[in-house]
Amino acid sequence: MKKSLAVLMILACMLGLSACGSSVPAVVENPLCTPEEAASIGENTVNNMDFIVRSGMMDQYAADEVSYNGLLSWESAMDEIGEFTGIEDIQSEIGSDEVVIDVSVGGTVHNAVVEMILGPEGAKSITTNIKYSMGELMTKAALNTLIGMGTVFVVLILISLIISAFNLIPVIQSKFSRKEKAEEVKIIKEEAVDNTIARIVKQEEDLELVAVITAAIAASEGSAGTDGFVVRSIRKRA
Repeated sequence: MKKSLAVLMILACMLGLSACGSSVPAVVENPLCTPEEAASIGENTVNNMDFIVRSGMMDQYAADEVSYNGLLSWESAMDEIGEFTGIEDIQSEIGSDEVVIDVSVGGTVHNAVVEMILGPEGAKSITTNIKYSMGELMTKAALNTLIGMGTVFVVLILISLIISAFNLIPVIQSKFSRKEKAEEVKIIKEEAVDNTIARIVKQEEDLELVAVITAAIAASEGSAGTDGFVVRSIRKRA
């Protein structure tokens, strides 16, 4: 008897825990709309967006940022959706200050979900999200991984090339320093040659001047030759 009571108590406790764990939908006070109204809004919005985009009338809604962005999102998704086949399901989460409507649409290539967020003053955002299969998601994930890894490897290779190029810097510097030294030596040699030539020219000019002065003195003294005359120095007056 005691064992039976113990088993019943355990079962009661388990049922109580499971009841505590179950979620009870919260009652929203003053909802913005009813589920029927949310479904009607979602259906009409999707149908109107498809008509506007296919008719080429998007520019007429450029002043309304939310509507225009929603039309752009639908237009960019049309290539992957293919031909719009209709609305498959509408789910909504209704609150007192916000309503989220998810409209599942069918396409000949991919299905999609149009998510609309509404507030008391109207639509806040409209976006179209493509529903990819698991294989497509895995393929995209693999491509993203390869691109990321490839980028990392390319950056590492560039860094290694830059580091290896540091070894060439001293060689380049030494070549430039040798070139600069050679140019300096060349300049020094040219200056030395110029100075030597200038001295030779000056000496020749001095000898010519000495000869002229000696001849003038000899003529003034009435001497027939210049052997007895010696010019010790020449002073030039400014």
